[in-house]
Amino acid sequence: MANPFRIYNTLSRTVEEFVPQTPGKVGLYVCGMTVYDRAHVGHARAFVVFDAFVRYLRFQGWDVTFVRNFTDIDDKIIRRAGELGEDPAALANRMIEAFREDVEALGLAHPDHEPRVSESIDSIVALIATLVDGGHAYESEGSVWFEVKNFAEYGQLSGQKVDELRSPDEVPGKRHPADFALWKATRPGEPAWESPWGPGRPGWHIECSAMSCGALGQTLDIHGGGLDLVFPHHENEIAQSEAAHGVPYARYWMHNGLLTMTGGQKMGKSLGNAFDVRGALTEFPAEALRLYYLQNRYRSPLPWSIDALPEALGMLSRLYDAREAAEAMGGEGDADKIAAEMGKNAQEVLALGRTFELRFCGALDDDFNTAEALAHAFFLCRAVNRFADHKKAKKRGGPVVAPALAAFALLGDALGLVASPVAAFHEEVKTKRLAAMGLERADVEAMLQARVAARADKDWARSDALRDELEGKGIVVMDTPQGVMWRVRCVAPADC
Repeated sequence: MANPFRIYNTLSRTVEEFVPQTPGKVGLYVCGMTVYDRAHVGHARAFVVFDAFVRYLRFQGWDVTFVRNFTDIDDKIIRRAGELGEDPAALANRMIEAFREDVEALGLAHPDHEPRVSESIDSIVALIATLVDGGHAYESEGSVWFEVKNFAEYGQLSGQKVDELRSPDEVPGKRHPADFALWKATRPGEPAWESPWGPGRPGWHIECSAMSCGALGQTLDIHGGGLDLVFPHHENEIAQSEAAHGVPYARYWMHNGLLTMTGGQKMGKSLGNAFDVRGALTEFPAEALRLYYLQNRYRSPLPWSIDALPEALGMLSRLYDAREAAEAMGGEGDADKIAAEMGKNAQEVLALGRTFELRFCGALDDDFNTAEALAHAFFLCRAVNRFADHKKAKKRGGPVVAPALAAFALLGDALGLVASPVAAFHEEVKTKRLAAMGLERADVEAMLQARVAARADKDWARSDALRDELEGKGIVVMDTPQGVMWRVRCVAPADC
């Protein structure tokens, strides 16, 4: 049975109990990419947040239909194609493939439906015709405009007032500054389709109304997207959809906050401050980006800086290290008796492990609070690491940390974190971070072998000098009973 949850509804500006239209089912539509360029790490926040949200709902027993679109017809695409001397459709197709490569590299699940504007023209034209016939839209010089003053509820999502809205451009035939384009008359050299109003192409807002309703029906359970889409995009979606169908368009609106730069400026290609996903993933594991996005409340702004991903990788490494320490513990017996014998740290690990699912899921069920959920994971992580210092932990601590290992598995199943084998994670870190740091793996391993030889010759000065040199390069050397191990240093914030 699906587990109940609460979500902040932008429409009501309150956290509400989610009540589905159909018991046990969730229909979720999320606005996707306008494919004129590669995705940057600001875009990826929405993709990761909603991927994690869908993953968690399915983990809790919900039957989720997840829809995310591609806007492959748009002014930005046409403009960029002109700059590149490329056909707009060819550019859009190329960027869709690039986006899919990035999504695959991020480890995100594919949506159940990925409609494209260019493949939805018939339904878009039919929706516009319904609005024209109903008196909510008008034709002017081959374009069709939605008449905002004919929709009394305009502004219900964003709080905007129609009489205060001004258009940046004067457009002939447009009756009110707030009216928005449903169909744009063709201009020379632009892609166009036939319609009852002449050749042209869809406006931005009408696309999502047609595609979402085609996939999920006239009323959506949840509509999601970035906070920057509340106005005008989502406000206009509501107006045209509800004017056409006479029923509520979306029952819950879920918006993620934006990545912010110094001074609070959002990240964007047009602002020249974007860092693309492909570049990030050449230097960091996908899970590090995932943790970076999920460490804050999804609704809050998320600061971006040069240290953001290194810090996230350090936090992720702490979780993997704790899991590795727990996996190395053996022994059998009654967990409570062993914990009582081994003291306070053992008892804390056992208690935190046993109550983890209740606390972790409680946080996620309350407006998908990943920040609080991850805080519980780090409480457990620190407790495991303290217990691992006990001299008998490795030999006898297995039963005590068994609930903690189940907790780490839950973290992987529900949020996609700490989900890889430990050795595979550390290998990926070595490969990506060494390249980013300008180090050759062969050179690092040659220095390690030289240090082994120095230790064998009891040349401790040489051994220490090599160790210091490696440490200076960001390489952590660990002498273990099984031999020398090494890792790339990952520095987490002190509170992790």
